[in-house]
Amino acid sequence: MNEGGSIPDSKTATRLPRRLHGSLILLGLLLIAALLWFGYRSQQSGFQWSLFAATFAQMDWGWLTAAVVLVLLTYLGRAVRWQLMLRPIQPHPNFWLLLDSTIVGFTAVVLFGRAGELVRPYLISTREKVAFTSQLATWFLERIYDLLSVLLLFGFALTRITSTSTKLGITMEWILSTGGSMAGVLAAVCLSLLVVFGLFPVFVENRLVAALGVLPLTYQTRVTGLVKAFLSGTSSTRRGSFVFLLVFYTFCEWCLIVACFLCLFRAVPFTHGLGILDALIVVGFVAFGSALQIPGVGGGMQVATVLVLTELFQIPLESASGLAILIWVVTFVSVVPIGLLLALKDGLKWRKLLQTKEIQPL
Repeated sequence: MNEGGSIPDSKTATRLPRRLHGSLILLGLLLIAALLWFGYRSQQSGFQWSLFAATFAQMDWGWLTAAVVLVLLTYLGRAVRWQLMLRPIQPHPNFWLLLDSTIVGFTAVVLFGRAGELVRPYLISTREKVAFTSQLATWFLERIYDLLSVLLLFGFALTRITSTSTKLGITMEWILSTGGSMAGVLAAVCLSLLVVFGLFPVFVENRLVAALGVLPLTYQTRVTGLVKAFLSGTSSTRRGSFVFLLVFYTFCEWCLIVACFLCLFRAVPFTHGLGILDALIVVGFVAFGSALQIPGVGGGMQVATVLVLTELFQIPLESASGLAILIWVVTFVSVVPIGLLLALKDGLKWRKLLQTKEIQPL
């Protein structure tokens, strides 16, 4: 670890997000296809704007407020989890600075799309005076735990799809149930491997570095650096108690998110009858749809929400569209006013921050 938050081989660290261009282009094409589908459905069905407006006119503000509170609590949980992962290299991290960085970081994602993802690890590395690569690895580890957790919950819900409110044929139910079982098993295996990586980092590092010996020297050096940075980020899992806490915090995080969706379902009349398993299914689709985040607009998660509500639950397109916007506003946009106030208080300038050499937009 370098003192003063200096960043060794920062060019190597920043090339990782640049290589996501191909994936983002593919996601963009999928989003365009989904938008075309939405436009086609709107034209075919004769989109009723009065029904769309009724989604907001008939909201239960009590349930809506509860949903917003639960979402804001998730940022508190993320700060607690990051504090746990930071302790091996910074024994006494400042929790309030972590919470501040978390809120500002997620605000950057809403305003600038995925280019803002690196704002949070950059702010934490600067404020806690640790290497940026270590926090980049921590961010990556957090994303892996989140992905595996939602995959487990999503898979579990799909295996119980016959007990949900979905309106599907027997064949489709069997396909989704089988897919859910496979997803759950895959997530459990990957989670187990991740724990092994944390408990036996030296062994895993030696094996991976040896396997990378077949690469040309230039690429071998770069990839080896990324492997070491990632394993340093998993250092918080080298103790059994840390593993338990990390899994527990992640589980609590997603419980809050599922509870938020349940509150949103209760807030509008046409989804009032949906239950926990239904919420898990919707959360699963929305989590994967939110992988594509258009600055200030969202995009992927709204399309995913409309698709799952109309195709699986047979909810009218107008009502599903209204709920999709409501979910996006509550789960993403609600934190923006707080994030802007904190950024103003801290004297942060967004353009200067995103143009920092350690954080290049995608």
